[in-house]
Amino acid sequence: MNTARGVTYAAPAIVLHWLVFALICGGFALGLTMTDLPFSPLKLKYYSWHKWTGVSIFLLAVARAAWRLGHPAPPLPATMPVWQRRAAAVSHALLYALILVIPLSGWLYSSAAGVTTVYFGVLPLPDLLGRDKALAETLKSVHITLNYTLLVLVVVHAAAALKHHFGDHDDVLVRMLPFVKLREK
Repeated sequence: MNTARGVTYAAPAIVLHWLVFALICGGFALGLTMTDLPFSPLKLKYYSWHKWTGVSIFLLAVARAAWRLGHPAPPLPATMPVWQRRAAAVSHALLYALILVIPLSGWLYSSAAGVTTVYFGVLPLPDLLGRDKALAETLKSVHITLNYTLLVLVVVHAAAALKHHFGDHDDVLVRMLPFVKLREK
């Protein structure tokens, strides 16, 4: 999007990006915290919050993907090597896939474990699978593995953005930061 700031992401894309990021951080922190707690009302509350966060991430990811279909990303710097362009395209595709698939894997795990997800304690979501303890254990492992995969990918994504900002001195990072000025050309 061409703005007074230059070529940057549109405001809805920026808001969705940072909102999803914040929810992912919160959901990941809850996931790490809740599993080690003894069975208690607090543990059940954290599991509920974790599920609500996952459903919210999924819904926002769908909205973000829909927005992106009609609003392509701003062009990358012309000086960026082809391999970095390809790496950026692949990593963004994987990020989108994971933010859609991880909540689904959690929902499937919850369904197989026989625990219905009730969004914000009000809207019961249908169980996607019948109760199956062995399948639930497999889906739990898949959910955890996908989350750690996302963590690694987010770290690489952030490192690449910082490399562009501090190493390449281009505007790749600031295009997604609404309160930072683009560099003077």
